[in-house]
Amino acid sequence: MESSKNFDIRRGRNLTMLVDFYEFTMGNGYFENNMGNKIAYFDMFFRRIPDGGGYCIMAGVQQIIEYLSNLNFSEEDIEYLRGKEQFSEEFLNYLRNFKFCCDVWAVPEGEPIFPGEPLVTVRGPAIQAQFVETMILLTVNHQTLIATKANRICKAAGPRPIMEFGSRRAQGSDAAIYGARAAVIGGCSSTACTIAEQMFGIPAVGTMAHSWIQLFPSEYESFKAWAKVYPDNCVLLIDTYNVLKSGLPNAIKVFKEILIPNGHKPRGIRIDSGDITYLTKKCRKILDEAGLQEVQIVISNSLDEFIIRDVLSQGACIDSFGVGERLITAKSEPVFGGVYKLSAVEDENGTIIPKIKISENEEKITNPGFKKIYRIYDKMGNKAIADLITLNDEKIDINKPLEIFDPLFTWKKKKIKSYYIKDLMVKIFDKGHLVYESPDVSHIKKLVKEETSKFWPETLRLENPHHYYVDLSKKLWDLKQHLLGKYSDTYDE
Repeated sequence: MESSKNFDIRRGRNLTMLVDFYEFTMGNGYFENNMGNKIAYFDMFFRRIPDGGGYCIMAGVQQIIEYLSNLNFSEEDIEYLRGKEQFSEEFLNYLRNFKFCCDVWAVPEGEPIFPGEPLVTVRGPAIQAQFVETMILLTVNHQTLIATKANRICKAAGPRPIMEFGSRRAQGSDAAIYGARAAVIGGCSSTACTIAEQMFGIPAVGTMAHSWIQLFPSEYESFKAWAKVYPDNCVLLIDTYNVLKSGLPNAIKVFKEILIPNGHKPRGIRIDSGDITYLTKKCRKILDEAGLQEVQIVISNSLDEFIIRDVLSQGACIDSFGVGERLITAKSEPVFGGVYKLSAVEDENGTIIPKIKISENEEKITNPGFKKIYRIYDKMGNKAIADLITLNDEKIDINKPLEIFDPLFTWKKKKIKSYYIKDLMVKIFDKGHLVYESPDVSHIKKLVKEETSKFWPETLRLENPHHYYVDLSKKLWDLKQHLLGKYSDTYDE
């Protein structure tokens, strides 16, 4: 379990109030119409993969747990709401005595996820299930976006470690801290964000800035001083003045004069500007000729998965990367479009009544009902074949052939005979009580590596990936078609 409660940057802030204001106006409306306790089901899902990618990485569940475990309204909150002069005293008293009592299911962090799948499902009194919308969305949207971007960058780098260097360019402290967490989940080896190590146990790393070098009378003296302070972790930044004419020669001089004679191994050099391919090739050749084959070359600059892929294909000699702004902000596509939609309600007898949201934009039509997700694997190759969204009461008999079909192009069918399945969603809260223990970040990171390895490389391509199928069961597809037909008159010309 993560130790963030010991280093809570949000301490002193009441996150219960971090909601869109319409959660309160709807809540009050439900209350006044005696619908507040009506059982409702909401799904959080997304419609499109950022950057034209083939998959995303689920993240943010632990922070949802922390939020839902601490929902409460202070007297200051009640007074603020009373001052809006929009809410009844009865509703304010309900909030004063608020106790979260919903059931919550989620896809565990680290699992590859795809559009249309319910990543989080909340079942409970309508006021409560509606109220948690904002925090569920902002938490999963942000961390899933960064974890996905980090995973793409790490795949481009291959076996070379990626260090997350983006805190100073993040959009605020929460984005820096939880972005660092998500980046490590996605595959990064470490972070420059110190508090993230305190909170999540992920390695914090760093060496020097150009200012260290500029403060000394000469570059050589700055390197010499650093080597004496950090003889066993000496990585020198060599691009303050001139990489090949001064930075590298001074670094080699310090390595040979200060470190090696005293039994210390030089760790590396870092380049933060210039033509990466050209400079790293030249530096590697010079280092090798100087007998410093073990000295690593670290690159940090405005990097992303495409630049990393290109420079490596051009023969750049790089051992690890520091990636900042384009990772921590997911600069190429900085919005993850998760939404939170009503999918069902229960009548007074507990019967589930499915609900659908219809749009002229096909991708905005929701999947109705209380659902679950099965991931189907080929038993022989241990590769994921497709995900199947079913109604919650459906069971799959793996001893029988399974036919799946494209929910849009229904003539595209596949019969699977040798397979196994995994139920992707786990229960997080049972009637408001936490029933799930989140793994730590290192465990989630391992899960990402294990689970992405079960997908064909074509699905994991950075560009023009193979489309991974997310199908609907026949029962769910029939239900959706029935509801579409039921409301079709709405769209008559």
